[in-house]
Amino acid sequence: MRVVVKIGGVALDDPIVRKKCATAVSHLVEDGHKVAVVHGGGITLTRMMERLGKKTEFIDGFRVTDAETRDVAVMVLAGMVNKKLVATIAAAGLAAVGLCGGDGKAFRARKKFVNGKDLGYVGEIASADPRWVEAIWERGGVPVMAPVTLGADGEYYNVNADEMASACAVACKANALIFLTDVPGVKNAEGSVIPWLNTTQIDELISSTVISGGMLPKLDACRRALQRGVGRVRILPASQVEVLPEFYFAKVEHGTEVLVA
Repeated sequence: MRVVVKIGGVALDDPIVRKKCATAVSHLVEDGHKVAVVHGGGITLTRMMERLGKKTEFIDGFRVTDAETRDVAVMVLAGMVNKKLVATIAAAGLAAVGLCGGDGKAFRARKKFVNGKDLGYVGEIASADPRWVEAIWERGGVPVMAPVTLGADGEYYNVNADEMASACAVACKANALIFLTDVPGVKNAEGSVIPWLNTTQIDELISSTVISGGMLPKLDACRRALQRGVGRVRILPASQVEVLPEFYFAKVEHGTEVLVA
């Protein structure tokens, strides 16, 4: 089985949770599955921006990224965050290989506009080439990918990690895509976690403003993956990551599974 795991938020920032995620990934690999990891790092990036005295602005869950912010994003995401995660996965006994979306032109980006607004060096995935992920898998490794990639203009673009994970899963023909998050799942208007959510319900929740902010690009990434052939997609709280190795074969009580309507 091919599995893409997206790790973000506290799961990256907290060494204990990061270690639990690495252990779960190692169990998947030990069971014979091919695993690719895509990570975010927004918390670390925001903290670095504060240290540098730069203000962070978001529009519909996307970070507005001028040239200086982009350079900090490359440094933090492809550097500090990526290498910490590689080290943690390696400590779990795996041959982790860190790279960013621009390496080997694995992912290509184009400039992204949100509701007609120019966000600067924010990109969306234009294409994905799975050969480097496949090459690492063939050698028994685990690719660990940071969400910065190159555009046709030769510039690096900051890409939403959920979108990159979705594109990776589609390109690699993954059986499953798992988003490890800070939240317990997608919540309804009453604040209860929705265990199963189809793509039609996503539109209803968005139109009624029940979901907003960072959950918007995440659910869009879920929808795209399912529409383009990924077998199963689930949003899973990182605090319950120990259930990850059983996700495809057993009923999981935690998080939200997204289904095709």
